[in-house]
Amino acid sequence: MLDGVFSFVLFDTRDRSFIAARDAIGVTPLYIGWGIDGSVWISSEMKGLNDDCEHFEIFPPGHLYSSKKGGFKRWYNPPWFSEAIPSVPYDPLTLRKAFEKAVIKRLMTDVPFGVLLSGGLDSSLVAAVAVRHLAGTKAAKRWGTKLHSFCVGLEGSPDLKAAREVADCLGTMHHEFHFSVQDGIDAIEDVIYHTETYDVTTIRASTPMFLMSRKIKSLGVKMVISGEGSDEIFGGYLYFHKAPNKEELHRETCHKIKALHQYDCLRANKATSAWGLEARVPFLDKEFINEAMSIDPEWKMIRPDLGRIEKWVLRKAFDDEEQPFLPKHILYRQKEQFSDGVGYSWIDGLKAHAESNVTDKMMSNAKFIYPHNTPTTKEAYYYRMIFERFFPQNSAILTVPGGPSVACSTAKAVEWDAQWSGNLDPSGRAALGVHLSAYELEHLPATVAAVTSKKPRMLKAVAPGVAIES
Repeated sequence: MLDGVFSFVLFDTRDRSFIAARDAIGVTPLYIGWGIDGSVWISSEMKGLNDDCEHFEIFPPGHLYSSKKGGFKRWYNPPWFSEAIPSVPYDPLTLRKAFEKAVIKRLMTDVPFGVLLSGGLDSSLVAAVAVRHLAGTKAAKRWGTKLHSFCVGLEGSPDLKAAREVADCLGTMHHEFHFSVQDGIDAIEDVIYHTETYDVTTIRASTPMFLMSRKIKSLGVKMVISGEGSDEIFGGYLYFHKAPNKEELHRETCHKIKALHQYDCLRANKATSAWGLEARVPFLDKEFINEAMSIDPEWKMIRPDLGRIEKWVLRKAFDDEEQPFLPKHILYRQKEQFSDGVGYSWIDGLKAHAESNVTDKMMSNAKFIYPHNTPTTKEAYYYRMIFERFFPQNSAILTVPGGPSVACSTAKAVEWDAQWSGNLDPSGRAALGVHLSAYELEHLPATVAAVTSKKPRMLKAVAPGVAIES
């Protein structure tokens, strides 16, 4: 069975038949379309299908398509796909070795490379493992043993500070890129054109990644290793604090992994490849996923009474007293979503910009103008307007998922906490009572504020120096 990320078409010149296939999780993008004459079209971007196809759709991950049989066949069907609850005991060393193997595999390269380092757990572990194993690779002989790391953020953002600390600890050659809210707003149209989505959280996170990728490529770097996928596998998003039991937690992680090709995989691939940069994602290594998803999900449950925070099983696996991978305060840092960590004023600035471009009258007509995935916020409406200028076809609109979400949850997980239904925002700060910088009560609808005010209030920790640059 193929091990890697790929999208390909294999054409048989003997009978002019072909097969097309996509990797297990959908790290690389692929679309399939049908012309009015019955022709079949395959493309890595929707743009390639716009003019020639009557209908097109996402090519499903883990599938192949045969022109002879005229249909799809699943080639990737691991045990966790059935969503049956696993019962394998948690073994920290086994999990650690599986991830180290996944990172080492992605150090095989003949081009200049580095790691994307936000200073959060996932990217820090990628960097720590890469630093530990780089010296013995062929890549080190050609490009040196000093690992390059890259971070982006608003001036004074949480990620810049945390990444700098991790880079100093690991001894990487660190590159820090700053952007202003206006820089990001100016890039929104390009980001939507390249990522081919109107999903709010994807655009929020893709924009700084898009800006950073341009800078990285200008340095001559052609490949980066990134930390996507960990939150889906280990229940790392802050809304998992409210998971009622291990069964629902496991099902939610399964759903999140299966949908990655429409969210973080899409972002990581398209925001980087727009500038000719390749992104590799070790957390989505097939063998590692199978290992991590076989663990009894009771171990993934967030249990403050037992000292278990989000992604505790991953943190514990790398908590080595004798040869530490990371300092403990970094290893146990709270989850911060990328679109939040680049600077809290980034999302606030986007909302303000949308407010000035979308009127109340436009919102009142939203369900008539956009009957599918109707925008419920002005920010979502703004992105949708731009998207449909580039991709007006109904097929394109249907490639983007929808539904209510809080802190990147699925619609089903919104039901885990009653107060979330009135505060539907994909930002991690929407996880009221969980995120250390959760949205203040005065910014919430009155009904939500009333519910929240009955509980102990979480103090807002404002990152020093965060400001909107002009």
